[in-house]
Amino acid sequence: MSKNKVALVTGAAKRIGKQTATLLHHQGFDIIIHCNNSAIEAEAFANELNELRANSACFIKANLNNSDDITELAKQAVSAYGHINVLINNASSFYPTEVGKVTNEIWDDLFGSNLKAPFFLIQALQASLAASNGVIINMVDIHAERPLKEYSVYCMAKAGLVMLTKSLSRELAPNIRVNGVAPGAILWHENDLSEQDKQQVVSEIALNRLGSPTNIAEAILYLVQADYVTGHILTVDGGRS
Repeated sequence: MSKNKVALVTGAAKRIGKQTATLLHHQGFDIIIHCNNSAIEAEAFANELNELRANSACFIKANLNNSDDITELAKQAVSAYGHINVLINNASSFYPTEVGKVTNEIWDDLFGSNLKAPFFLIQALQASLAASNGVIINMVDIHAERPLKEYSVYCMAKAGLVMLTKSLSRELAPNIRVNGVAPGAILWHENDLSEQDKQQVVSEIALNRLGSPTNIAEAILYLVQADYVTGHILTVDGGRS
């Protein structure tokens, strides 16, 4: 049973999830690192955090598109330190889905990771979060409101996550706060854009530069600490929207 606050961050082995977990760890949180295909990176990251502060991090592998895995993730997360104070639903699938080529498997994958898994993980952790006056932060996207061409299924799933955030902020109040962060252009995605497309994106950003994972992590930390804010989507996009 840890005396520290505990945060579960899904998809925390890399990129924004890792930066968020690092910042929360620096703030004194014990960290539960969730991963699916990045167990080697997750274990190395947990070891790094434990070198800084003993027994302050662990990792749990789970496929968020598998209902049994979600249930087991919740059980292991609570048992790891005895309680959960913060849940950050960061894990996400992202890839183009041209109309006419979308299969049921693609639909289930994108809706599963971006919408279904956050809901059922929240449901599984509700009791622990309520007992600690906990906080849920959902990773949304500016494209939940401004759709990205050829990413319709992803955008629909993220739009659903916005509504999940707003509706559960009412249903789970006053014991649990629920907010979301909507990043803009932070990291170029693995299905890389051309240089011309990248320049076009940057030209649409008022601050005229790409953001960083640290910008998102700091926004999440604010929402974790802002105890009179719930049902809010905080856009972090350099003024693009």
